[in-house]
Amino acid sequence: MDALTLLATHCQTVVRENAPLILALFMAGLVGSAGHCAGMCGPFVLAQVGARGPMQRLAGAALLPYHLGRGTTYIALGTLLAAPIGLLSKLEQLRWIPAAMLVAAAALFLIQALRGWSVIGAPSPGFLHLARGLFARPFGARGYALGIVLGFLPCGLLYSALGAAAATADPIAARTGMLGFVLGTVPMLPAIGVLGHGATTHWRDLARKAMPVVAAINAVVLLAMAWRIAGIA
Repeated sequence: MDALTLLATHCQTVVRENAPLILALFMAGLVGSAGHCAGMCGPFVLAQVGARGPMQRLAGAALLPYHLGRGTTYIALGTLLAAPIGLLSKLEQLRWIPAAMLVAAAALFLIQALRGWSVIGAPSPGFLHLARGLFARPFGARGYALGIVLGFLPCGLLYSALGAAAATADPIAARTGMLGFVLGTVPMLPAIGVLGHGATTHWRDLARKAMPVVAAINAVVLLAMAWRIAGIA
């Protein structure tokens, strides 16, 4: 019981100390899922819903196995990246790594903001055409496996979140941060599954306007955290 109590206390401390990061990742996922993920992942959601019978589509629109699989990949990646950074940052000469990672993550969020404002171009989505052949009966365990595989889709928003989570140098903090990001991305995708792309266009337009602002704010938050970690007075 003592070990469990210590673990619970540590988890509470980690969540409290990293609350700004967790909130930033949740907001990035929430707004980003409407403005960015709706276009990138929406076709995958509609393909999975369309693969079901008419009576199954409404119940299947939530795609829980898919979201669990996607969340598994995101959280695992964040945890695996944070662990070695945590070990390296314990060395005196490498204590700058978490701050540098936060600066890198801030730069990635800034890139998302600049793309949203059309200052720079977006990357080609050609990879999506290659992934569309994975949808043969995406139900249950197959839906979960599909979520795991699609969790590796190249995504600038995801890379920003992973960089920020890994910069915590704490697997528990990274896991919690990525969980916040995953929970933020969930609401929009089932809405697409139920209503289709046409009904969510208005939300996408609003989110596309909001996303650059949220990404820019996240960049500032991460830079402030890097400033604090680096001990710059």
